[in-house]
Amino acid sequence: MFRKFVKPFNKCLGHPNGDELLWHTDLKPHVSGEFSIAVVQANSILEDQSQVLTSPSATYIGVYDGHGGPEASRFVNRNLFPLIDKYATEEGGISADVIKKAFQTTEDGFFQLVKLSMPIRPQIASAGSCCLLGIISNNELHIANLGDSRVVLGHKVLVNRKPKLVAERLSKDHNVSIVEVRKEVQAQHPNDSHIVVYCHGVWRIKGIIQVSRSIGDFYLKKPEFNRDPYFMQHGNPITLNRPVLTAEPSIISRKLRPQDLFLIFASDGLWENLSDQEVVDIVQKYPRMGITKRLVGIAIDKATRKRDLRYNDIKKLQKGIRRRFHDDITVIVIFLDQQTEPDNGTKLGSTSAPIDIFSCKEEKHKHLVEHK
Repeated sequence: MFRKFVKPFNKCLGHPNGDELLWHTDLKPHVSGEFSIAVVQANSILEDQSQVLTSPSATYIGVYDGHGGPEASRFVNRNLFPLIDKYATEEGGISADVIKKAFQTTEDGFFQLVKLSMPIRPQIASAGSCCLLGIISNNELHIANLGDSRVVLGHKVLVNRKPKLVAERLSKDHNVSIVEVRKEVQAQHPNDSHIVVYCHGVWRIKGIIQVSRSIGDFYLKKPEFNRDPYFMQHGNPITLNRPVLTAEPSIISRKLRPQDLFLIFASDGLWENLSDQEVVDIVQKYPRMGITKRLVGIAIDKATRKRDLRYNDIKKLQKGIRRRFHDDITVIVIFLDQQTEPDNGTKLGSTSAPIDIFSCKEEKHKHLVEHK
């Protein structure tokens, strides 16, 4: 089975170093080079989840930024990769249809869990997750996205005959703070003049949520929750005649090129504080060792300076309190060092070769903090 290759968490991320809520791992191999991960917790319960899976034929990357609780992001963390592997095996390789099918099955599976959990945890109907997926196989890159996590490519171009490193955003942010996304949502709900509301300086769907696509958030997708006595009593009821969010991912596929040097996958906690080009410049400027930890540190330092504090001050604060200054942040850097010729004898989805999974899970983080 796919899951039998999962490694223990403590084989994945290193122990905290200076910041007890920061974990990182440096320079593990993947099919096209090396990768690095860093995760920092700000919420009382870590809502970000992330994974990198490597095999001789492919690399899978996942960043899942939860909201309203960790249940949705944890569910995606456990189920999305195995589903993609299953459908890719059945259909002979990765395609947009395979990815869409895996996303929809993940959404359907979480809905079944929510229905079963409602009598004891009505609030789970409010749990959702952004979902950013990357797959590298046979020199081809596939990106699928729900929400406002983001992947940016650092690649070289010639400017006046001189090489220059530039940032290229490969994912589309589904956030109604962006005019185009706001217009898209409004066009889908022409009879609802309050589908997107501007309140307290922020655009939100129904005055509640900024992202327009996610896994979960069923109280904004399933009108029947308006009639559910458990949710009406304990949740956040809202009058709903039709879904206002979707789980339909934006998908792109492209060939990797020699000038493509690295990819940065990150939750919005990074991009709120650093531009695409700033992040690419940092990865290019500094040594690979410790680069994800450096990116997290720079983002936190920039966020806290707005409040006249420094990162060293924030390190002393407990989780939960830190959320006043910055979000949970996940950063994965995928270095593209070698481009291999397609192997027609190895299909993506095969689990005949050893596979490593690096998964960031809250319960394991807690163990490291309390028993380090």
